[in-house]
Amino acid sequence: MENKQDIQDLMPPLAAAIFLCTTVKSLAKWRSTGENNVPYRKLGKKVLYSRSDLEKYLAKHSFNSVEGGES
Repeated sequence: MENKQDIQDLMPPLAAAIFLCTTVKSLAKWRSTGENNVPYRKLGKKVLYSRSDLEKYLAKHSFNSVEGGES
């Protein structure tokens, strides 16, 4: 069973969309198609996102652009 910390970590789609700088509509599409594999949980009919899961997702899908040296 999840502890209180885990439950407080969960956020609805609007908060997750803001956190990921996207839209609720995009999150719904991604859940439907499996695109981007953003982790989420379903509790009954509710869709919830874990802040810690989203932080891990961002860390895994972040990159730094490295340009060739100065001219």
